[in-house]
Amino acid sequence: MRKTLYLKFIFAYIIFAFFGFIVVATFVSSMTMDNLKKEKADTLYREATLIANTYATDLYNSEATLEAVKSELDALETYLNATIWIINPSGRMVLDSSSPMDVETEVVIENFDPTITEGSYYIIGDFFGTFTEDMLSVFAPITSDFKVKGYVVIHSSMRGIQASTDSLLNISYITLVILFLLSLIILIFFTEMVYIPLRKITEATEQYANGNMHYEVSVESGDEIGYLAATLSYMASEIARAEDDQKKFVANVSHDFRSPLTSIRGYLEAMLDGTIPPEQYEKYLSIVLNETERLAKLTNSLLTLNNLNTKGMLLDRADFDINSVIRNVAASFEGTCREKKIAIELVLTGEEMFVTADMDKIQQVLYNLLDNAIKFSHHNSVIKLETTEKHNKIFVSVKDSGIGIPKDNLKLIWDRFYKSDLSRGKDKKGTGLGLSITKEIIRSHGEHINVISTEGVGTEFIFSLQKSEMEDDD
Repeated sequence: MRKTLYLKFIFAYIIFAFFGFIVVATFVSSMTMDNLKKEKADTLYREATLIANTYATDLYNSEATLEAVKSELDALETYLNATIWIINPSGRMVLDSSSPMDVETEVVIENFDPTITEGSYYIIGDFFGTFTEDMLSVFAPITSDFKVKGYVVIHSSMRGIQASTDSLLNISYITLVILFLLSLIILIFFTEMVYIPLRKITEATEQYANGNMHYEVSVESGDEIGYLAATLSYMASEIARAEDDQKKFVANVSHDFRSPLTSIRGYLEAMLDGTIPPEQYEKYLSIVLNETERLAKLTNSLLTLNNLNTKGMLLDRADFDINSVIRNVAASFEGTCREKKIAIELVLTGEEMFVTADMDKIQQVLYNLLDNAIKFSHHNSVIKLETTEKHNKIFVSVKDSGIGIPKDNLKLIWDRFYKSDLSRGKDKKGTGLGLSITKEIIRSHGEHINVISTEGVGTEFIFSLQKSEMEDDD
């Protein structure tokens, strides 16, 4: 069995984890660094602007001494953890919070250019070769009388920003790992609720494809997968039942064809080899003729049943008097009833009772039911045919007082070729298809047929038909 679906899901899961770490390591790292740099630069710029507008301006306006400003800058350096410079536009250092004040030694920043920021207020680098590492440097101009007198420059090492970035990235990595582990729940859920049931269903389909229709698939689930498994199992059971019915059907057909063919062949061979003398030919030819009629009846019944089972069978529905049809069918059995001294009692509602159905097929139903009733009725007994009306339905009953049907066999009488043990001795010429044909005809009309029977007492068949609207109109 292929397992590519599960492997694909695992592969997608690994790709998800891989790209998750790639995104954190690249985009998140870059965005975090940029955000921290901007926040640090904003903070330093506010401080630089504040210094430029207060201490530095006072210094250039001779309102404060170098020593006083230097003291303030030293305090701010400790607070900001950054180096604070005051420099002239030419690049000459005025004050440096990181070095002792030395007015005799001139320090000049070579190639100093305050326009290097290109519209921004900070730069990153070694600040014109002054530092040996990258620094975040912000500029704030010192103005007096609308002229730039100098600049306040604050430097902060990028190592601190990088350390903060790494710390936040570590948190991001830990969060990603936690999410990755939590997402294992999805994998477990997929495995238990989807993959394992699908594997069972796939295994079942392979068994069914190999002909093992009795293989059972068990998926305890109320979702679509469980419904699929139940439907598949039901389909297999129906196919298995159909195959069993087909085997039984072929066996029954073979048996019912073999018996008369064996008799015919035996009698004909006996005539040919002289075992049966010529003066007895008429007797045995009559037997052979009866057997051929039996074969013809069996063949016609099979063709009828096959046509009834054909999907989309068309019925020639019409309005007709069911009472009249019952009378005609009963009259056709007059000779047979006279031989067995059986009386047929008709209890019909009204002179006429119109129904909507296929008259020829309903006539066949009545013929089959009445024929069975006569076969299994005792001599000097009565068969009752009755029609009743209820809830816009016409119910037809055929009731005998014959041998009855055992309780365990009531559900089997509709099966093709079925004959109960009690009927085999009395129904030697029957095909076992009459009741199957009867049920198929009634079912094709969208109606129902039921049986009530007590062994040794008798049997009653009751079927329903749609009442004709023609009577309602009248």
